[in-house]
Amino acid sequence: MKAYSLDLRERVVAAVDAGQPQAAVAGRFGVSLATIGNYLRLRRETGELVPRPRPGDQPEIGTDRYLALLAQLQAAPAATLAQPCATWAAEQGPVVSVSTMWRATQRVGWTYKKNAGRGRTGRGGAASLAGAGRPVGPGGCGGPR
Repeated sequence: MKAYSLDLRERVVAAVDAGQPQAAVAGRFGVSLATIGNYLRLRRETGELVPRPRPGDQPEIGTDRYLALLAQLQAAPAATLAQPCATWAAEQGPVVSVSTMWRATQRVGWTYKKNAGRGRTGRGGAASLAGAGRPVGPGGCGGPR
């Protein structure tokens, strides 16, 4: 979940500073009492209301490299996930896992769709039996053998 905007944070704290009860401010702005307490504590500790950075590692393939990733994917649209990993390592430098490549392709909006031109697999019914050279009985059944 993204942090609330700085504008909202400032309006909430200004309302509390103006003497309004925290419960009324929470209802008015649609935030919880704990959120208001966190904003007041953050201002007391840092003097600002700017959201803290989100914890966790940064993605191996960052937003600044999305154009290079898209160009690579468009050059070989039918490639499996392992192939872009190898190409990425050869052209861009760091070796990335298949999982990392999957997450990056999801973030840039790339999808791996089935090829509609291949047709379907599985039981084909009467048409596949007729195509197999066997007689087709009533109801599409192959009849006794």
